[in-house]
Amino acid sequence: MALDFDIIVVLLVLVSAIVLFATEKLSVDVVALIIMGVLIVSGVVTPQEGVSGFSNSATITVASMFILSAALFKSGAVVGLGNKMASLFQHNFWIAIIATMIVVGVVSAFINNTPVVAIFIPILASAAMKSGYSLGKMLMPLSFASMFGGLCTLIGTSTNILVSGIAADHDLEPFAMFEMTKLGLLFFGAGMLYMIIGGIRLIPKRKTSEGLVQKFGMGDYLTEIILLENAPSVGKKIKDSPLARRLELDILEVNREGQRLFMPSTEMVLKKGDILKVRCNIEKIKALKEREGIILKSDAKFQDKDIESEEIILVEAVIAPNSEFEGKTVKQISFRQKYGATVLAIRHRGEIMREKVANTVLRSGDTLLIEVQKEKIDFLRQLQLHGRNTFLIVTEVGLQEFKKDKIFLVVSAIISIITLAALNILPIMVAALLGCIFLIITGCISMEEAYKAIDWKVIFLLAGAMSLGVAMDNSGAAMLISGLLIEGAGTWGPTAVVSLLYLITVILTSVMSNNASAVLLAPIAIAAALAMGVDARPFLMAITFAASSSFMTPIGYQTNTMIYGAGSYKFNDFIKVGGPLNLIFWIMATFLIPVFFPF
Repeated sequence: MALDFDIIVVLLVLVSAIVLFATEKLSVDVVALIIMGVLIVSGVVTPQEGVSGFSNSATITVASMFILSAALFKSGAVVGLGNKMASLFQHNFWIAIIATMIVVGVVSAFINNTPVVAIFIPILASAAMKSGYSLGKMLMPLSFASMFGGLCTLIGTSTNILVSGIAADHDLEPFAMFEMTKLGLLFFGAGMLYMIIGGIRLIPKRKTSEGLVQKFGMGDYLTEIILLENAPSVGKKIKDSPLARRLELDILEVNREGQRLFMPSTEMVLKKGDILKVRCNIEKIKALKEREGIILKSDAKFQDKDIESEEIILVEAVIAPNSEFEGKTVKQISFRQKYGATVLAIRHRGEIMREKVANTVLRSGDTLLIEVQKEKIDFLRQLQLHGRNTFLIVTEVGLQEFKKDKIFLVVSAIISIITLAALNILPIMVAALLGCIFLIITGCISMEEAYKAIDWKVIFLLAGAMSLGVAMDNSGAAMLISGLLIEGAGTWGPTAVVSLLYLITVILTSVMSNNASAVLLAPIAIAAALAMGVDARPFLMAITFAASSSFMTPIGYQTNTMIYGAGSYKFNDFIKVGGPLNLIFWIMATFLIPVFFPF
């Protein structure tokens, strides 16, 4: 009876977790803690088992890889490569895009691919502006190439490390550093070939040369108005003025007797004759201008040059995956007060939000159009992907300074870690930890930066999901689900189970975290292999490869989310380009995994 109760609890938690991960109603780390708490309180796992994910070698290795990636980012090594690739676009698009994909793929095989893509986005945005090529034609290949590279080594993605750790926890041999390389290179080659022959051509060509005001469709939302003597807002503070309350406008600038006051305080008292640069629906202003005692200074639509000046610039920025801004509004962040910048518009899940911007809940991948004072740009630089996965400025203006004198030390440390792990001199966890210690001692990255470099949402996600994996084993739920899996595909042999596991993982990863998908399915794969009397390796490899090959949605993988807004993509663009690629990889996995990893 106790066993039945445990299975029911685990299955309910499993279904609830999948729904919460997919709907993003709660942050992934919060969901992970809820999972952990419910399983411990219900008695399905002991307190020690519930928190064991935090001390798991895979979790520690993933945390170490975040630090190593941040140190490499700070050294500027990848930026130097990126700049060389970008210069090629002015000569030949195809040579440049192929070279970029190869470089990104190779680098992503050894460090976290999120910072790699983060570095290349502003570089390629600049290349697109200079060469006239569509940025969309560059960013999707960039994201996909980073995934191709991640399939080639144990440390290519956190998912690879995670599944390897789960295998070790079940007394199976952990993955070797280059165990995935042969098959990974075949996937890499097939992916490159597909993108060159047809994938890139399927990406819609959208304008690149237009300014940010035009890109965000702000022509009907930016204007200048003059306050007349009879205006109800005259003599009132901005926050109390009828203009702010009735028209829901943002006052970006006040021109008073020739003096320009940027981003005025809400406590500022308005006076007659003030010329206000505002963000608002112009049609509302036209309908209420007589009532509000205002006139439009000009009916001409604004361009970037009408906003920018010696003191003010426009930048485009992306909310990074697992950002601390996720789930918050611009108003809650106090963006204007903290960073001296105003968010004019948000590209949110393919739609552009130009009204009620301050109350729009931010999600990873959202692209923000920001007006910022040049003297305040350093505040935005602090939000760069600079250790903390928070904010990524697409335009070049936000790039930080790099520690170029540390490039040799960082690269040497990463090569040493790979060598020690590949030759089985040290376990990957120990080698990665020693590498982090070396980089901190030598000043390549400070202790504070190391703390910030770790994406704690991912760490909590891994720990919580691992506790669910333990619960599935303890309760017998993994064996129950694996029995259903075998019943559905087992009659066709283990190859059919490999194919089905790959397909299920791809589908789950399209709507939720790839790490969560891998953790949930790995115990089922091991139980299925035990029940069928075959080696679990090919089943685990199916999950590993599938979890890092989510091409057909912008939310299925972190790098897709990052490029979603920056590339002005629509959801269907990923289905159109990534769908066939997922199909090709599924067919390849079905027939090649059993060849490279026999049963």
